[in-house]
Amino acid sequence: MIAFVRRTAAVCLLATALAACADPRPVPRQAPRPAPSASVAPSAPPTLAPGPSGLTPVFHNGPRTGDRTVALTFDADMTADQGPRAAAGEHFDHPRLIAALRALKVPATVFMTGRWAEEYPDQARSIGRDPLFEVANHSYSHYAFTGDCYGLPAVSADRMRTDVERAYAVFRKVGVPDPKPYFRFPGGCYDRTALKALTPAGVTAVQWDVVGGDAFATDAEAVAEQVLEGVRPGSVVVLHCTRSAAPTTERAVRRIVPELHRRGYRFVKVSELIAAANGRG
Repeated sequence: MIAFVRRTAAVCLLATALAACADPRPVPRQAPRPAPSASVAPSAPPTLAPGPSGLTPVFHNGPRTGDRTVALTFDADMTADQGPRAAAGEHFDHPRLIAALRALKVPATVFMTGRWAEEYPDQARSIGRDPLFEVANHSYSHYAFTGDCYGLPAVSADRMRTDVERAYAVFRKVGVPDPKPYFRFPGGCYDRTALKALTPAGVTAVQWDVVGGDAFATDAEAVAEQVLEGVRPGSVVVLHCTRSAAPTTERAVRRIVPELHRRGYRFVKVSELIAAANGRG
């Protein structure tokens, strides 16, 4: 009797095993989980396609329809030959302005010369590492890229690309982690020769459609009113980040920002306006 029970149990176990093997349903498999350290690579900054004949493209403003966005941009100017003036006590930086932008939580694009970054490496690094800001190129020397530009010394056509690339080298040296491929001509002066010279650098030239008028201004309210009268959706406003040449900018910004907020504007960096112009915004 015991032997019969054992044989019966063995047959049942064998039948169960055969039934499991014969089950046609596939066993579900779990997708592999990504490694804890896996991360998505950052996308390249948006740029404009080359202009006619492959020339460096020029950006003036974002789309006029849709979102009410505006980009405040600040030129951190210092020419290659102004070292002695800085050594004598002239201030080409403007830390109170940067502090005001941080306090107001306003994103901005700072067009920085390489010479400025050399003179103020700690500030350049701090601005470049702050996600509120983006650093763009304003040449190394702040010499003009045309023959007649507000009295600035001129850089020769064969040195234009080198001047721009030298600024990027300085940014890397002082610790700016991600300078953008945007370039602002000193004085805003350019011609076809300049655009052709910079084509191999792969930059988008960024101009503006609203002049702040803060250079050498003494009336902050007048600067603010000029900006407020000119801003439209997609505007790029040019101001300065230099105490000696633009001492009223901080006070003007403290007037501009709340008023534009009241009008329904949202502050963005230049990169966001370019992305919107490309249909990526």
